[in-house]
Amino acid sequence: MNYKNPNLPIEERVKDLLKQMTLDEKVAQMVSVNTEVKDLIVFNSDGSFDIELVKIALPNGIGQITRPSETRGGSSQTSTQDAKPLTPYENAVLTNTIQKYFIEQTRLGIPVIFHEECLHGLAAAHATSFPQPIALAGTFNPELLKEVYRMIAKETRLRGGHQALTPVVDVARDPRWGRVEETFGEDTYLVTQMGKAAVNGFQGDGSFSDNEHVLATLKHFVGHGEPVGGTNTAPANYSERYLREVHLRPFKDLIQNEGVMSLMASYNEVDGVPSHANKWLLNDLLRKEYGFKGFVVGDYYAIREMHQRDGITAHQIANDGKHAAELAINAGVNIELPEPDCYKHIIELLDEGRIEEARIDELVGEMLAVKFKLGLFDNPYVDPKKAEEFCGTEENRELALKAALQSITLLKNKNNCVPISTAKNQSIAVIGPNADRNLLGGYSGTPNYYVSVLEGLKNELGSDCNITYAKGCDITIGGSWVQDEIVLPNAEENQRNIEEAVRTAKKADVIVLAIGGNEQTSREAWSIAHEGDRSDLELFGDQNKLIDALHATGKPIVALVFNGRPLAFNNLVEKADAIFECWYLGQETGVAVSKVLSGEYNPGGKLPISFPRSVGHLPVYYSHKPTARRAYLKDSVSALFPFGFGLSYTSFECSNLRIAKSEMMANESTKVWVDVKNTGERVGDEVVQLYIRDEISSVTRPVKELKDFERITLKPGESKTVELDITPDKLKFYDINMDYIVEPGEFSIMVGSSSMYSDLQTTQLTVLK
Repeated sequence: MNYKNPNLPIEERVKDLLKQMTLDEKVAQMVSVNTEVKDLIVFNSDGSFDIELVKIALPNGIGQITRPSETRGGSSQTSTQDAKPLTPYENAVLTNTIQKYFIEQTRLGIPVIFHEECLHGLAAAHATSFPQPIALAGTFNPELLKEVYRMIAKETRLRGGHQALTPVVDVARDPRWGRVEETFGEDTYLVTQMGKAAVNGFQGDGSFSDNEHVLATLKHFVGHGEPVGGTNTAPANYSERYLREVHLRPFKDLIQNEGVMSLMASYNEVDGVPSHANKWLLNDLLRKEYGFKGFVVGDYYAIREMHQRDGITAHQIANDGKHAAELAINAGVNIELPEPDCYKHIIELLDEGRIEEARIDELVGEMLAVKFKLGLFDNPYVDPKKAEEFCGTEENRELALKAALQSITLLKNKNNCVPISTAKNQSIAVIGPNADRNLLGGYSGTPNYYVSVLEGLKNELGSDCNITYAKGCDITIGGSWVQDEIVLPNAEENQRNIEEAVRTAKKADVIVLAIGGNEQTSREAWSIAHEGDRSDLELFGDQNKLIDALHATGKPIVALVFNGRPLAFNNLVEKADAIFECWYLGQETGVAVSKVLSGEYNPGGKLPISFPRSVGHLPVYYSHKPTARRAYLKDSVSALFPFGFGLSYTSFECSNLRIAKSEMMANESTKVWVDVKNTGERVGDEVVQLYIRDEISSVTRPVKELKDFERITLKPGESKTVELDITPDKLKFYDINMDYIVEPGEFSIMVGSSSMYSDLQTTQLTVLK
């Protein structure tokens, strides 16, 4: 059989295999199975597996298996079962066992793809947990992200996984949306660069020959990051120009330049058409215009939601599940996840002439090509011993800590309150609902290690200082990301906790206040009963009462804010002496914040998304149109903290901005240089940012857009010249005729340390006709 010959081109192998497949075997490739397989595999007393029932359930093979790491009630946030989770070794044995059945005991031996959630680490037990993507974006360090996602890929692949359902390259432009933490922020260029780093980390050189890389899956295509009203899955009814320039741009760049082979359609609609039924989006744009050669996965139950689904506000454009399957197949959705539902009707649809077998061949062929590319026909198994030796180990903590340290962003430092001097402050009161809580955010596994803020400070400073603790208040009671019900704390109990915190604070020299949100106050609102979006961006619950009470003690307050979205914490800004934006820092949370507070590490993170002063200030993203921010009655139109902002324990000076050529043709490139000097007394990091503004254009353009950046480290007194590129692609936009071009004219070139004009120097570039 030619398809088994590894020396033949993939195209020939796919063509040969399709010829030999029955219709039932083709349809089987278009679905994934979840508990249908995992519940049929019995764990015997000796730890072995019994797969005989799978032979009955899946005689024609299957396209994918959903999250094998959750078998036996895997201890991750996407599973609510209470059971002993698989070790990496057992996980690898399981995937080998299942794969062995499909390769050796089905008629054609077509291997299966195992997909996993890998947002900021494999969402499984015994895996390394890194900071959430919104925090990683704050590093402004694509090379670091590439390292992070390379490790995630390796931990996933060694356990048998082949496909990561990430990175999320949605451009997040509404902080009310509960999924902001899953994104790389509000800026199209930053999202694209971080997405590129993630894809390269996951896929390596794209050969997959080392059995240490996995497929990256871009999601969610498209407009998911700016839902109307900020509620999850709401419409993204924006103009085609806006969609192309903001939300589609990361997908386009990564598809055309980075070899992306998988993409997930989004739950939302665009111009009245849900993405899973959108022929223009998935066929005309994605496959024809962008040249996408991979396969499209349906988001979990999204095809069903085109009809209706219990507990969901569905689209209701399909009469039933069969009709929904018809729409999705004709639009170009290759496979339904996470389990067979609407695609169970494919044979009926073929019999009724509502879809064509040629269409099925196209969709199945695209997926088979990727299976060949992954090497699954030729090298399908993994080594369980390697999984045991590498996954979630102590050695991997170093990279997790490095990522956490670079993510932390200093927003305020009144009178150089931080770093905390242990000689000066002999007693530290650690207070707050997030001080002694595991905070990983959504789509997280259960790592072997987690260090809380309290534990980290005790370990780092406990020998020099007296560390005391009080919870202060609860945000929610218990709960987790996966738990639907949000239980609010008792008001009287919270008041007693606040009073206890005040007593603790009065005995201390400085307060370290760990507040913000948790996995229930900001999360994916996947149903009406599972809330996660907000209409108010103030600190949730009684946290402002706690702040007021602690401020009244007169003790300096150093605030650590943990959250999945930007918050309008005006009261905290007024009353805290220092504020750190921490987002979710992963398993090394306590280690990272303790090193920053002690001064062992100088924070250098920058905000990847703007912070609003209130919900009434939305939208607040920096790259707005010129007429969008005129004035509010007796209020500022500026952000509370702008995109790209972040302080340091040292100071930097940018000077001598110059441009290689101030005039050029539209097809030419140039460079700018700026000198950066550390004018303070500590080694530190600065992120040099390049923004561009097209001054006169045929359609309105944003006041400025990020087009390059570089994170550098400088010693006290050290200077460095930073070089930033200006290429035609950074000047292009969709003009009045919807042509993607560089228009001749004047461009302002701005370079500095944040998106604020006061932090930028400007020079001019003229593009000639």
